[in-house]
Amino acid sequence: MPKPLVNSCCMCQSTRNGSVISGVLAIVLSIITIIVIFTTRVHFKTIIFDFIPNDIVKIILVINLCMTILISLLMIAGVLKRNHYLMVPWVVLGILIAIGLLISVIYTGVVFFIDGFVLTGVLWLIFGLICCAVLTYCWCVVYSEYANLAEESERGRYNKQPYRR
Repeated sequence: MPKPLVNSCCMCQSTRNGSVISGVLAIVLSIITIIVIFTTRVHFKTIIFDFIPNDIVKIILVINLCMTILISLLMIAGVLKRNHYLMVPWVVLGILIAIGLLISVIYTGVVFFIDGFVLTGVLWLIFGLICCAVLTYCWCVVYSEYANLAEESERGRYNKQPYRR
């Protein structure tokens, strides 16, 4: 049985509201990123597969962002319908993205330091780690709501103790 990691979102909202906000935030950020990809000239460099053409990297990134939008919509539907099974893909995706973001931030910061851009490397690490912390907190809120809904479905919606509602 999963245990909730937090009891509220930002110490003033329920984990349900925080989960919906996290899902909407993921959708908005994905849409903004897709727009930026198609409207600017950005050269994407991959860590391992650096032989892949830039256009292919953009297509792969847009497909991943579209899947993030779909999974976030599924998570929001799961929260609103109180179905924890619909939240599982977002919970798995969220922790994998947090780990990937942490690795990417550290790798890019080290590359900036190696190339002699010390200030850029420091700023990249500071802001990247802040973003990683925010993403991890959003994941903790969604995971806590997932744990609450899993417990509720196991015990029955109306068998919950009054002090836990």
